[in-house]
Formats: sequence, C-alpha cells, structure tokens
Amino acid sequence: MKKYTIFFIVFVLSLVQFVQAQDKLIDRVVATVGSNIILQSDVDMQYTQYLANGGPANPNFKCQALQQLIMTKLLAQQAVIDSVEVSEAEVDDRINQNMRHMIRQAGNQERLEGFLKRSVLQYKEEIRPTMAEQMRAERLQGNIVQKINVTPQEVSRYFDGLNKDSLPYFNTEIETGEIVIEPVLTKSEKEQYKNKAEGYRQQILAGSDFGTIARFYSECPSAPNGGDLGFSTREGYVKEFSAVAFKLKPGEISEVFETPFGFHFLQVLERRGEEVNVRHLLITMKPTQASLERAKSKIDSVYNLVATGKMSFHTAASLYSDAKETKFNGGMVFDQNSYTRSTMISVDGLERDLFAAIDTLKPGQYSKPYLFSHVTDAHRDGIQAYKFNYLKTRVAPHQANMEQDFAKIQEAAQQDKVNRYLSEWFEKRTASTYIHVNEDFSTCDDLELWLRKPKEEEKVAQAN
Repeated sequence: MKKYTIFFIVFVLSLVQFVQAQDKLIDRVVATVGSNIILQSDVDMQYTQYLANGGPANPNFKCQALQQLIMTKLLAQQAVIDSVEVSEAEVDDRINQNMRHMIRQAGNQERLEGFLKRSVLQYKEEIRPTMAEQMRAERLQGNIVQKINVTPQEVSRYFDGLNKDSLPYFNTEIETGEIVIEPVLTKSEKEQYKNKAEGYRQQILAGSDFGTIARFYSECPSAPNGGDLGFSTREGYVKEFSAVAFKLKPGEISEVFETPFGFHFLQVLERRGEEVNVRHLLITMKPTQASLERAKSKIDSVYNLVATGKMSFHTAASLYSDAKETKFNGGMVFDQNSYTRSTMISVDGLERDLFAAIDTLKPGQYSKPYLFSHVTDAHRDGIQAYKFNYLKTRVAPHQANMEQDFAKIQEAAQQDKVNRYLSEWFEKRTASTYIHVNEDFSTCDDLELWLRKPKEEEKVAQAN
C-alpha cells in the first residue's frame, strides 16, 4: 500500500459550505462509512473554503478533503463506542469562536445573517450536531496518541535511518529570555473607563436595547453578536466575571465591575444547570503616559539588579516579569512552532524588535530595556509595555546532528511514531467497517486504502 500521511484536521465549519449545502436541491453520496454517508456537497464546500482562504487552484484537494472526512467519520463512530463525550459548554465555546471569526469575515452580524438567510442563533443550533461529532473525533484521537512517547534509543534509530545526504540545514539559532513590565493604571486613571461603561449601562436601564448598545460600543470580540457569549460554565470565564454571571437571575443587569480585561457589565439571558448564557459590554483600558513612565522606571530598576549581578536573570523574571508565558520558565522564550516547547529558536522566525535587541549581543549579555507592543489575553491587539532580553546561546548555521538538534529530532521521531500508530489504527478500523467510495474518486492516490477495499470485496464475491 502506498504510504500516506495520517493526521486529523478538525474542519472549521464553513459559512459557504453550510449555505450552499442547504440551498442545493440535488446531492449525491460520494462515500459511505459504516452507517454514515458523506455527500458531494461536503467535499465541494471544503474546496470552496480552501479557495476562500487563499489556496491556489488544486483539483487534488477534493481527494484530500474526502480522505479527511472519511477519517473523521471513523473516529467519530469509535468515539460513540468508547463513550467519548464533549460537554455542551465545550461545543458552545467552539461554535461561538467560529461565529466570531465568521462575523469578522462578513463585516458585521447583519451582513452575515443576510448571507446565511437565517439568524445567527438559528444557525448555531443547526450546526451543533456536526460540531459535536467533530469534537468527539478530535478528542478520541487525542486519547489514542496521548501516551505515545519516544525513548532516546528510538530517537537515535530514527536519526540513523534518515538519508544523510538530505538532512535539513538549520540557520542561526538562539536561546533568549525576556523580562516584561506592563503599565499599571492607578485607581484614578481607571475612573474614566469605569464611568464610560456606567454611561452605557444607564442608557440600557433607561430603555435602550442591550444588544444594540453592545454592538456599537463594546470593545470585546463578541460586540458584533450583541455581546452574546453563549452558554458557559464557571470555568469558562475569569473568576471576577463568573462571580457576577452566576449570581444574577435571568434578565438582571449587573453593576459595572472590573476584570483583567477591563470594565464590564452583563445581563444573564438564560440559566441551564451549571451553565449560564450572558451578554456583556466591555470597555478596555489603555496605558496612560504616566503609567508607561512608571513601567519604565520599574524595568530600569530590575535591569540594574540583573546587569550588576545583584540578582540572577531567572530569579528576576520569576519575581517581576508580567509575561505569563515565560516568567515561570525563568524568563526563557519557547519556540512557538515546537511541540516539545524547545527554547532553541531560529532567527528567521524572530519578531523585528526582538531580533534588533539581541542581534549584537554575545551569549550572557542583556539588551537595554525598550518599548514594544505586548499581546496579552486581555489585549489581543497588543498594548505598549517595556522589556529587556537575555541572550543565553547562539548556535551557528549547521546541518542537523544529534548533539545540537536532539530536541528537533526527538520531535520528528515522535510525530513519525504517532503517524505510524494512527495509520495502523485506521487500517484496523477500515478492516472491520463497511466503507465504499464513489468511483468518481478512483484516481485519488490519497484514497487508495479505501478504494482498494471495495475492489477486493468484489473479487471475493465473484470468486464465490
């Protein structure tokens, strides 16, 4: 059997896919997986979404899309057998996340609803079963591969089996740390933002529509949806938000309160067991010049402690840094593209300000503090903050080898083992599951496993 890569993609629910599938009067089955079917429209709309995302014309993509749909069905069917479940809150969170993206793509909620020819709330309910199936399949695959690890001996055997003439060549790599100081507003500096939120709250109490006010003035990504956050458990929100959301009765509007995201007020729309559906309005806070000056003074003090040897960089990062991603790792920055959380980072992937800060440093040196745009959970678009960097290691360009690149080779060996294990899993499930693929896809190499099975069954039937 021709080797193929097994991997699972949780398909993002496509706006175009849903609409066209609903409007199409005639459809046909292109594959059967056990008791489930896959329609031509399912495949066509995956291709439409691929093109909409900027992909070049590629007729073979439909073969790959059908392969992934078959694999999703196999996983979802086994998930039912293994009683793998996802909660309604998790499904809601995924749907809401996708809806926010779709609204941004459409421009606003009204335009999206016009294109959908239905309300957002109606659409969300209609796609719920498909989303739940996809998430169960995703969770099952996670369960299948979560205990797969590679030993150092397996990493060594994997590397020895590679073609030495085609080993990758790595550019300059570095290990770097950071200490970040964010500006903090005083109570009086926050007052203007609290008063702004209170003004909008008073408009609603006076009779204005909550959804309309939130749509125009809220600074949360949920604004296009009228501030509606959908159903969620307590764990789905920061503690300050949960404390208010789960205290109110349906229909009640809260006082203005503060969270790390800014100032909010909310209205409970519905309670469902341990879940609550709320809508809210958020006013975010921006750094003042005075708060930036205080942050600059603080980072200068921390820099002097480290640069003069009075405190180690790792200790200072743990005590003072506001970068949650790195402070508990002694300030060291992880490679965001690495599954193993390696601290070795190619200089090709560095942001411009970080590259400029460490470019002239030698290992063991620190950059001067500088102002930069800092992305946080509460500030997805970034806020101004100060930081300085530590250069721990600089590795010259080289061809892959076990001494310098063990973490990368380990990651590749791990993925290879996962792929082989999943390949075996799918082959076993294929052997015990009725799968039929329409002959129109007979030229698809990606579908060889499933195209071959019906042919073999036909030969057995003819022999008998």
